[in-house]
Amino acid sequence: MSGPLAGVRVLDLTTVVMGPYATQILADFGADVVKVEPPGGDVMRYAWPFRNAGMGHIFLNANRNKRSIVLDLKQDAAREACLALAKKADVLVYNIRPQAMARLKLGYEDVRKINPKIIYVGCFGYSQRGPYAAKAAYDDLIQGAAGIPALLKTQGAETPRYAPIIVADRSVGQQVASAVNAALYYREKSGKGQRVDVPMFEHLLQIVLGEHLGGYTFEPQVGEAGYARMLAPDRRPYQTKDGYVCALIYNDKQWKAFFQVIGRPDMMSAPEYATQEARSRNYGGAYAFVAEEMKRRTTAEWLQALEAADIPVQRMNTLADIVADPHLDATGFFRTVEHPSEGRIRSMAVPSEWSESAPEYRRHAPKLGQHTREVLAEAGYSKKQIGKLVASGAAIVPPSGDVS
Repeated sequence: MSGPLAGVRVLDLTTVVMGPYATQILADFGADVVKVEPPGGDVMRYAWPFRNAGMGHIFLNANRNKRSIVLDLKQDAAREACLALAKKADVLVYNIRPQAMARLKLGYEDVRKINPKIIYVGCFGYSQRGPYAAKAAYDDLIQGAAGIPALLKTQGAETPRYAPIIVADRSVGQQVASAVNAALYYREKSGKGQRVDVPMFEHLLQIVLGEHLGGYTFEPQVGEAGYARMLAPDRRPYQTKDGYVCALIYNDKQWKAFFQVIGRPDMMSAPEYATQEARSRNYGGAYAFVAEEMKRRTTAEWLQALEAADIPVQRMNTLADIVADPHLDATGFFRTVEHPSEGRIRSMAVPSEWSESAPEYRRHAPKLGQHTREVLAEAGYSKKQIGKLVASGAAIVPPSGDVS
């Protein structure tokens, strides 16, 4: 095995996106991730498009480098098997409400009794210290609670809208992976395991309020909440004669260069453009001015002119453009692999580059229950015991002849 986390075993009791994305990061870094799925499997297995039911695109893109075992945790025998796995694990990650874990008798105290050094990580909606502790949470709900749809409406959207990416789940997933790594390091120094909670709401607020706390940063308050540059109605791809271009004119050097490009060097002396502070008080007007100027040339003309002036600029890509991007082709970001059941699939690279212990694609995203027998055997179960679990429905294996 390769990767910086080689030798670390993670028991993954997560589904959908947030938890699986976190554990895929750990798996990509070399951890042995055992994904415990319910009898019906992770719901994202069934998100269209897919070639074969149970192997949907989102599942494939968040569960590589993992092994799958199916346990019906509502049955006592399956719960005991899960605890047997936890006994040999370094990390346990879950993303259902802690109250549900307690009902399953898989709470932190239950697990710590058999493995005091376990790093027990929960990612769920809200901090357990507040009145929202038991509330259900999904990405859309957390985006709404964190103010993202309202911010988009403030910026100019016709109605409040969710960001069209699973921003809460994926950003929290990254925080979970970061917390696991920090807790592993702490255990190396202290020998102590611990419980770590990563609430979605509070995490996303760190991102949203990092710039939008605004005047509420100060006591007493100085100005309103919100970062004016982010909320300027014309902070968006600029329309050109034949399309759109993304440009950011930010510091003194870039504004001076832009005014040279449009033949108006005198504007740098105007009070509303002369300094960074002045522009920060006039982002709405500044961006509106640039938006009108951009309509005077084609996208290609702007790309050439702004790049020559050393002003940050980029094309506005569609999803299809991204798949064909020459930079990504050159860096090998997309890799085509042969999956044993799904045929040729496109996989994304780990978005970091290492001089040592480089992460790599080691395992294909697993079929449901593909590794049930293998993982139970590693936990100390005999063939006879495994057969009894399977016969009772407490554990599930793939149909005969399926991928194994």
